[in-house]
Amino acid sequence: MSHELKLPNVVNIEDIEEQDQSVEDVWGTGFKPITPMLDDSSGARLGMNLTRVEKGKVSCPVHYHLNEDEAFYILSGKGVFRYGEQYQVVGPGDCISCPAGTQIGHQFANPFDEDLVYIGAGMNTKNEVCVYPDTGKAMVRGLRTVGTLQSEDLHDGEPVPPVIFSKALKTIN
Repeated sequence: MSHELKLPNVVNIEDIEEQDQSVEDVWGTGFKPITPMLDDSSGARLGMNLTRVEKGKVSCPVHYHLNEDEAFYILSGKGVFRYGEQYQVVGPGDCISCPAGTQIGHQFANPFDEDLVYIGAGMNTKNEVCVYPDTGKAMVRGLRTVGTLQSEDLHDGEPVPPVIFSKALKTIN
């Protein structure tokens, strides 16, 4: 670091410890949250991170967001960016926009020798739904759940008579 940082909302990226987010042999990144005052505990709705994807790794399962826009800026290295069923090699200086609500999944992979390093910026809303189209999974942030959904009629499994009647009778009698 070349200068002294005094304000709590100013960080130097070199001072942030990288978090290993590897899962199995193919999934994983080195990850630095570079907006620490905008983390989940602050209630902030915007965040940025520095992500490093090593050779042979994929950033995460292909996914899209219903409510949160994301943008990525490639700092170094090369990678393959997937957008729906389209694929493109990306490198330094490329800026990628992934608008919410498009139902087009996105993902990075690195088949090259040099690490792919990029900054990601995106929203962080409490009620986000993130869909993983290759597996049919969804993440519902407000429920802190990732899983599959099964289509059912709204009234399937509802008790008859509805609970409100048995509870209401006790309350009003």
